[in-house]
Amino acid sequence: MRRRSSNERKQSYYKRQRAGNVVIQVVLLILGLIWILPLLWIILTSFRAEPGSYTSYFWPKGFTFDNYIRLIFEDQQFKFSQWFINTLIVAVISCVGSTFIVLAVSYALSRLRFKMRKPIMNVALILGMFPGFMSMVAIYYILKGMGLTENPLVCLTLVYICGSGLTYYIAKGFFDTIPKSLDESAYLDGATRAQVFFHITIPLSKPIIVYTVLTTFMAPWVDYIFPSMICGANYDSYTVALGMFKMLEREFIGTYYTQFAAAAVLVSIPIGALFIAMQKYYVGGVTGGAVKG
Repeated sequence: MRRRSSNERKQSYYKRQRAGNVVIQVVLLILGLIWILPLLWIILTSFRAEPGSYTSYFWPKGFTFDNYIRLIFEDQQFKFSQWFINTLIVAVISCVGSTFIVLAVSYALSRLRFKMRKPIMNVALILGMFPGFMSMVAIYYILKGMGLTENPLVCLTLVYICGSGLTYYIAKGFFDTIPKSLDESAYLDGATRAQVFFHITIPLSKPIIVYTVLTTFMAPWVDYIFPSMICGANYDSYTVALGMFKMLEREFIGTYYTQFAAAAVLVSIPIGALFIAMQKYYVGGVTGGAVKG
């Protein structure tokens, strides 16, 4: 009797577990559909042959590549190709410079002990809590006083790189998890602090480097507020976020909405490609770089 009751309890538990798993899978499927439907709609709209910003149907009646062709090669009103190149240049340079600054600042605050270290960290943390647009007017007039506003792309790159040090906190927390005994062993072997940073800390930090690269690349790629202040009416210096928003203005949306959808698809390609290329470094974990070769 005891064995039967025990088996019955186990079977009842497994049935409840299976039922719970089915419910979870159904909920995840519904959430996945909710997440993917807007993306599918944007892609379908980018190939839609019918013009206009609103249609009462989801699936287009006709498909065409003309939206992409006009957007990239033929459109004289909106210079998307130029905007794409501008954004890519700013994003790549900002990504490289910002990643180095964030890692260097984070390593210094994690490993070094110096006077005013904690006050500097607290001030940087407080400043990082304020929205970036609060300081944009002041930054704009500083850049204008220095005569840099004549080249908006240079201004954007400088601002993105110089302000990246305030985002040190996540990388610093990661460096704090790396045992200091590794650094001390390297110092005993005669290594300098720079050698420890580049040959020990950086190989152990691939996950946080990937995170930093992705965030510092995406920030200029999707930013709208600061480019709108710096670029003004200079179409040749527009970024994709600024130019695409221009397409949604009342006088253009009816004609250019399908091209806007095509631009949205093209804009997502560099971010998606970067994530796919660097995704494998997430798997290595922290201890992957500690293997001595």
